[in-house]
Amino acid sequence: MTKDLTVGSPMGLILNFGLPTLLGMLFQQFYNLMDTMIVGKLLGAQALAAVGSTSSINFFVIGFCMGVCSGFAIPVAQRMGAGDYARMRRHVANAAYLSILFATVLTVATGLLCRTILTVMNTPGDIFADAERYIFIIFMGIPTTFLYNLLAGILRSLGDSRTPVYFLALSSVLNIALDFAFILWFDAGVAGAAIATVVSQGISGAACLVFMAKKFPVLRMSREERRLNWSSCRTLCIIGVPMGMQYSITAIGSIVLQSAVNGLGSTYVAAVAAGSKLFQLLGCPFDAMGATMATYCGQNVGAWKLDRLGQGIRACTLLGVLYSALAFGGMLLFSEPCAMLFLNPGEPEVERLVALTSQYIVISSAFFIPLSLVNIVRFSIQGMGYSGFAILAGVLEMAARTGVAFFLVPVFGYTAACFASPAAWVCADLFLIPASLICIGRLRRKMPVQAAAREPAPQKTLETART
Repeated sequence: MTKDLTVGSPMGLILNFGLPTLLGMLFQQFYNLMDTMIVGKLLGAQALAAVGSTSSINFFVIGFCMGVCSGFAIPVAQRMGAGDYARMRRHVANAAYLSILFATVLTVATGLLCRTILTVMNTPGDIFADAERYIFIIFMGIPTTFLYNLLAGILRSLGDSRTPVYFLALSSVLNIALDFAFILWFDAGVAGAAIATVVSQGISGAACLVFMAKKFPVLRMSREERRLNWSSCRTLCIIGVPMGMQYSITAIGSIVLQSAVNGLGSTYVAAVAAGSKLFQLLGCPFDAMGATMATYCGQNVGAWKLDRLGQGIRACTLLGVLYSALAFGGMLLFSEPCAMLFLNPGEPEVERLVALTSQYIVISSAFFIPLSLVNIVRFSIQGMGYSGFAILAGVLEMAARTGVAFFLVPVFGYTAACFASPAAWVCADLFLIPASLICIGRLRRKMPVQAAAREPAPQKTLETART
């Protein structure tokens, strides 16, 4: 079930590993989209605006959780590439302990501060109650977010990008069924959509856990490997916490921008909500490329095959450029029909909502090439073990979005808001591209020292690592 990404054609490996990862992310986005579509179609634009108004704070908190889990998986990938299976298992065990700690603290903190956060974000009064109900339930589901994302990250670190897809497919079907059940049968409103999302993700995570316990003998731990190890925790936090912070720092700019959009009124909030959901679907390939490159670079750094880093980045960038061109062309032709997926034709302002949503997604898709570079290069750097650079890139994204929100949205309104994310991507790229070259150069300078320091060890195979 494991896959070695340190040998073979980088392009072939990236495609073989990335396509299942992409499929999994599409399933994940699919059930997120279903929430939005069902809310918009069945409950109306007001309810859609309520869900949409929480998107930035959702990204701030849930993004941190996902970033931390992705970061915890990188030392696992590095030890996998190095053939050091004992330390790999120790990292897995301690990642679980840290995830329990983070999940507990975040669930309590966000639950207590939920109403205050929405007030600070200038959430419109006519959607405040629904927004609070929705995001509170999402926050209470933070443990399920950690459960699935940590396990999926570990599976990908071992080279298995397919298994998480199967459980997400099951979860997607369940989420749709629960959406209809809670909204139509139990009349739970936006709260029902949130409950469906949390329950579905929890089931997906539990399924991953059972599968890993049965099908991955390499993860079977001795008592010593299961012990809390402060050195392992430190290694995990050095990479995981900065990755989580990178997501959250980026999200701060989104929160400021969302506050500015909230001030424009619920119609604009609904348009951004619909446009953002469509963007998230179109952006799945970039997320898959990022996850693939984190594992690819992590394994190759662990094996000290540094020449393969640049080869992999160039191959993945070519894929990103090709997809970006196709996506932009598709949105030029079909943005308005796509917008209608999230809107009720009977809405009083449906034509205006369609036009605003179409404007948002066309402008965003025009800058997909910079977005592809953000994901490919940033996650490659993180896979190399230099998460601090990702934080600096996140700061630049935050600064760009905040600048647009403070200085341009009050003057140019909604159009300026549409250009906020593209401005953030371009700013991040200006830093990330030279940073990637610096990181590879540092690794090359370290390689002779590290190679000399490492004692020769007998070659092990996954089959003999632990049975």
